[in-house]
Amino acid sequence: MIGWLDASAGASGDMVLGALLGAGVPLAVVADAVAAVAPEHVTLTPEAVTRHGFAATRCHVEVADSHTHRTWPDVAALLVEADLADPVRTRARAAFERLAVAEAAVHATSPDDVHFHEVGALDAIADVVGVSAGLEHLRLTALVVSPVAVGSGRVRGAHGEMPVPPPAVVELLRGVPSEAGPGGGELCTPTGAALLTANATSYGAQPPMSVAAVGVGAGGRDPVGHANVLRLLLGEPSTPAGGTEARSALLLEANIDDLDPRLWPPVIAALLDAGASDAWLTPILMKKGRPAHTLTALVAHERADAVRSEMFRQTSTIGLRETGVAKTALERAMRTVEVGGHGVRVKLALHQGRVVNVQPEYDDVAAAAAASGRPIKEVLADASAAGRRFVDDPR
Repeated sequence: MIGWLDASAGASGDMVLGALLGAGVPLAVVADAVAAVAPEHVTLTPEAVTRHGFAATRCHVEVADSHTHRTWPDVAALLVEADLADPVRTRARAAFERLAVAEAAVHATSPDDVHFHEVGALDAIADVVGVSAGLEHLRLTALVVSPVAVGSGRVRGAHGEMPVPPPAVVELLRGVPSEAGPGGGELCTPTGAALLTANATSYGAQPPMSVAAVGVGAGGRDPVGHANVLRLLLGEPSTPAGGTEARSALLLEANIDDLDPRLWPPVIAALLDAGASDAWLTPILMKKGRPAHTLTALVAHERADAVRSEMFRQTSTIGLRETGVAKTALERAMRTVEVGGHGVRVKLALHQGRVVNVQPEYDDVAAAAAASGRPIKEVLADASAAGRRFVDDPR
């Protein structure tokens, strides 16, 4: 199952919670996780509301009267000690760590010294842990997030009046598509931004999918000009007619102008070994006439972390661009043909049940050529000709 979060009207922790509950996540899944972490009493109460004509779910977070300002180490200790499933703990830790790092960058201090104030209060602990439990319950293979609406104008916070988007939200959304969005005021909170960026596998428009469930989470405000909601669409990746399969994937790219060209073959090999479906180089011309290459890797969401790590480890780049794409793949099968007494595997691609492409495996061709003393081009031609019989074989 995959998900798409429509954050075109903004995002907050309670909006994401409401969307998850509205999409069918049981309240007990969320409430039990929150109770395991919260050091004081917290109650979650869903309410059916409307926002500018949208039927939505608002999740009220009722907390004990507490004025405790917790640091990041304090919150981390609560997560370590809590009786949580490890994946839920990992998600929650990632979101809070992003908050701590963003606040530290804004205030020129260490993440360990950050006092969260609003975002460290019990309601934010409930939002982060509850959303983490809800997302883990869904077992999504991909979560795509739309460009995030952040708002405009000014807002008052713990440090006084500040511009919208607040500095922490700006920091959290570095490298993430965002826009002012509808109306004025603050549309995306730091907690909302941390939850989106900690859990998104890519950003963009709704991917090809067959929608099975929809959750609409409501914010506390009900402005006149727009629906203050966040939508969550859940479903399966679309499979078009004819046996092809459309899957959500990522393009990871970096422009590099300072790498020894002799390193490119092992770089591409490392990306493929890490799980990339494909990897390639495109010659480009950068500013001041500098020749360079764009390194691109096509990768499934579940393998993206490993491929990202290899791109940073194997090259000199300090940043990557990521684009969500839909990949349509033909059904594939492998067969073996005999060329001069040597086995050569051929890859078959099928469309609507019939073979439309036959491609010999080059390593097998090279091995057969070396063993027989024949030129590689001759063995390749013979293997291709032998594989053609599968084109007309309905089996």
